[in-house]
Amino acid sequence: MSRRVCIGLISRLASRLQSQPCASGACEHQLQQSTWSTCGLSGTRASPTARAVRMYAAEPSQGKSSWGRSAPVTMKTLIITMMAGAGVIAGTNAYKDEKVKKVMQNSQQVIGEAAVGGPFELIDQDGKRFTDKNLLGEFAILYFGFTFCPDICPDELEKLANAIDLVEKKIGVKVQPVFISIDPDRDTPPKVKEYIKEFHPRLIGLTGDMDSVKRASKAYRVYFNKTGESSTDYLVDHSIIHYLINPAGEFVTFYSKSFTEEQLADSISEHVVEWKKQHPEEYHKGRTLSLPAKPAAKA
Repeated sequence: MSRRVCIGLISRLASRLQSQPCASGACEHQLQQSTWSTCGLSGTRASPTARAVRMYAAEPSQGKSSWGRSAPVTMKTLIITMMAGAGVIAGTNAYKDEKVKKVMQNSQQVIGEAAVGGPFELIDQDGKRFTDKNLLGEFAILYFGFTFCPDICPDELEKLANAIDLVEKKIGVKVQPVFISIDPDRDTPPKVKEYIKEFHPRLIGLTGDMDSVKRASKAYRVYFNKTGESSTDYLVDHSIIHYLINPAGEFVTFYSKSFTEEQLADSISEHVVEWKKQHPEEYHKGRTLSLPAKPAAKA
């Protein structure tokens, strides 16, 4: 659900609760249950703002302020806090998206050789050596993540799987999806193999030693960092970006989390068809690749 719809939901629910009194505690419960998951305030990685809002909502309705006077947490103050929290989250996410776009755009502003992408040497899900050279000859799309990721990685890989299937339906080309682990300490080849089979039969899974993973991540400007004090039970904060690579192994463009599977498929298809125009005798020789006609606009 979009941030705008999320904030609208809070406003509408607030109006309804104010006009329809209910039993003690029931309003707060309804408000929390209706907004935590919908507005991104739930899950194992809730933001600091979300946690603060939860704590505030969980406070008893009566208490003493530092001045010794009664300081009730009313429905009105709770609603205001919720709306403020949603606004902060929306602003923070928008800032992060814009920052990622600027970094990637600046990375591409070089003369000659691209600043994003490059050679790498890792291990595939079968324990075999795998390098960037193995991807030459066809378009590939890379995603960096980890198998213990609770929600974002599965969602993004499912979106990627659906997108490349759409590309095949549109233009008849099988783009190669690749998952690269940024958690090699836990993501062994067998673990990666078990993980990737849940998403797509052609998905390649790569891991390796930490130095090799860091080199590959650095080449693609991927940020990742362990969060948590335990050496075995932790999450990994990381960039959420898909990287499109052409048949020559060169970086073409990137797609952030905001892209839908349809948008991914449309963009990838356009790049594939354009590459065919520029390399008619080298890429899918003897075939004609073209984009499907767009449906006529309704009168």
